Amino acid sequence: MAKVAFIGLGVMGFPMARHLAVKGGHELTVYNRTAAKADTWVSENGGRAAATPAEAAHEADFVFCCVGNDDDLRSVTTGKDGAFETLRTGAIFIDNTTASAEVARELDAAARASGAHFIDAPVSGGQAGAENGVLTVMCGGDPEVFERARPIIDSYARMVGLMGPAGSGQLTKMVNQICIAGLVQGLAEAVHFGKSAGLDMEAVVDVISKGAAGSWQMENRHKTMISGKYDFGFAVDWMRKDLDIVLTEARRNGAKLPVTALVDQFYGDVQAMGGKRWDTSSLLARLEKK
Repeated sequence: MAKVAFIGLGVMGFPMARHLAVKGGHELTVYNRTAAKADTWVSENGGRAAATPAEAAHEADFVFCCVGNDDDLRSVTTGKDGAFETLRTGAIFIDNTTASAEVARELDAAARASGAHFIDAPVSGGQAGAENGVLTVMCGGDPEVFERARPIIDSYARMVGLMGPAGSGQLTKMVNQICIAGLVQGLAEAVHFGKSAGLDMEAVVDVISKGAAGSWQMENRHKTMISGKYDFGFAVDWMRKDLDIVLTEARRNGAKLPVTALVDQFYGDVQAMGGKRWDTSSLLARLEKK
C-alpha cells in the first residue's frame, strides 16, 4: 500500500481516485477546488480531504493530478500552495491532464529540481473508461520512474505504455485526438448519407462494422447517433480544447493537419448550435441541421 494523493476530482478524476483506493488498496488524500466534492469522495471511499494541493502532496509517494488545462495544472503544481511546494524527494507526480507537451517538460524540470519525478500520463477512454477502470494511459518520463509508477497506474487502466521522455505522453494523446476527429467526422457523414439514401442504418452498421470500416466509435456511438442523442460522453468543449493543443503543436513542429483543422471548425459550429456539452459524435447534428 502506497501513500497516494489525487488532485482534481472531476468526471474523470473522481472515479480514477476511487479505483486507486478500492482496487489498488492505497491510502488516499484528495484535493478538489470545490471542497464539497472532495468531502463527498471521502464519505464514499475513505481517506481524507486536504485544503490545498500542497497539503495533499505532503509525504505522498505518488501524487496524481487530473485538471482542466495548462493554466490549471500550473496553479496546482508550481502556484501558491501548489503540490510542488511539498513534493518530497523521490516522490512521483503523475499528471493525467490532457495538456501541452511544453507544460509537461516544464513540470518535469521543476520536479527534478526538487529531487522528485514527473510523468505526463494523459488518458483515453472517456468517462465510461474512468468509471470502469479501463483507461488507456500514454506516459512520458524516465523508464525506471515509469516502472515504479506503472503498478499504481494499473488500478484504473487497461493499457499503460511509456512513449518516450517527458512530453511524449501528451504528444501521443494528440495523435489519439487527431485519429478520433477525422474518424468521427467520417462516421457522421456515413450515417447522414445512409439516412438520406433511405437505408436502414442499423442494418448497414451491423454489416460494415464487421469489415474494414469498423471502429470503436462505430460500435459504441452508431445507435445514439442514429437516434440523435448526444447528451453524454466526451464533450465538444473538451474536444475543442484538445484540438487547440494539437493545432498549436502542429504549428510548432510543422505538421500539416488539414482534416483536423476543418473538423475543429465543425465542432465550433456545433458549439454555436448549443452543443458545447454534447458528445463528440454530435458532428452528425451539424450535418442534419435544417
